[in-house]
Amino acid sequence: MAVSKREWVTPKGETKSAWVVRYTDAAGKRRLKTFRLKKDADAFAATASVEIKQGTHVADRETVTVEAAGRLWIASTRAAGLERSSIEDYERTLRLHIVPFLGNLRLNALTTVRLRAYEDELREAGRSASMIKRVMTSLGTMLADAQERGLVVRNAAREMQSRRGSKVDRQQKRQKGKLKVGVDIPTSDEVRALISAADGRWRPLILTAAFAGLRASELRGLRWQDIDFDRREIRVHQRADRFNDIGNPKSVSGERAVPVPPIVINTLREWKLACPRRHSGKLDPDGKPVMVLDLVFPNGAGKVDNLNNMLKRGLHPLWVKAGVTVESGETDEKGRPVLVSKYSGLHCLRHWAASFMINRREDGGLGLPPKIVQERLGHSTIALTMDLYSHLFPKDDDGSELANAADMVLGAAT
Repeated sequence: MAVSKREWVTPKGETKSAWVVRYTDAAGKRRLKTFRLKKDADAFAATASVEIKQGTHVADRETVTVEAAGRLWIASTRAAGLERSSIEDYERTLRLHIVPFLGNLRLNALTTVRLRAYEDELREAGRSASMIKRVMTSLGTMLADAQERGLVVRNAAREMQSRRGSKVDRQQKRQKGKLKVGVDIPTSDEVRALISAADGRWRPLILTAAFAGLRASELRGLRWQDIDFDRREIRVHQRADRFNDIGNPKSVSGERAVPVPPIVINTLREWKLACPRRHSGKLDPDGKPVMVLDLVFPNGAGKVDNLNNMLKRGLHPLWVKAGVTVESGETDEKGRPVLVSKYSGLHCLRHWAASFMINRREDGGLGLPPKIVQERLGHSTIALTMDLYSHLFPKDDDGSELANAADMVLGAAT
């Protein structure tokens, strides 16, 4: 590894100089790199010497730009069979948040100092803190793919996340706070009112969501063959993404069996008789289409229902009908405040299901231990369950945090 000064005269007669590092890489190939300042050349020589000994050095000519690495990464995600929604999220992140800022840089230029400045650039460009975190996570995944290809040595994004991770997580948890009853989790009175208001195709959906705690994607992908009426059990084996494509659950833990109360089973039995069937693509001997019973909560054609449809045509109007509303800030033609659904998505019913599982038996809940709650909700780790719901688990000296009396809810709903 040699550092030397090079001087030359330009055609205009000006004297120029630079510092050159000459070295031989681990493969025996001669390399050189030029710097304007000696201190930069010395720093590179010191780092490159260690990397060559460790067999991890990648010369500039052997690496690629961020934009090119991004294309390789996306190709890897497709080859790995990732869900279409995930791939499109990665592509959007690259196109909108990474390539415009870093696309022309070579991977070797992505140091922690440069990425710290990149975060500032994103912030100044109007990206939110949560978006910046998502972008940095995606960038770290892309660099990990590039490392496996031998295109870069360091994964500066992962280094930054590792260094600041626990501190950032604590700050975010403090800012977000705990899930609150009546804000994030419906009260027992609200759920009872919702169930009472639900009829037709929406009643089995609401009851299943409230007492099984399935994710919206799992409800949309649920099949009749996954319901064991005799054992009063719902098995989760697949889910529908936002493109209505059927795929595996979110994680290995997502594949599970969830016991449900009789009211859910009885309502599903009735719904099965009226549930829309889908065209199998085959014709019977008389030339008529063969219809098959497949999904539990399909659209009118028996296919995967759109989540937005479930919310706008089903859940939101039902909350309003049940009187569980807030003012939208707008007024109607008579000057009266327009009321809208207090809760925006199906996930609030999953939270309620968790609280029902956790709440003590004397308070109308199931009184389940944390590990069982984790398994029924399909969380990947017990830590995730406790992060979300630890404050709901009863303590020796507390009263009932939630009045989720199952007999009250079910008695009024039947």
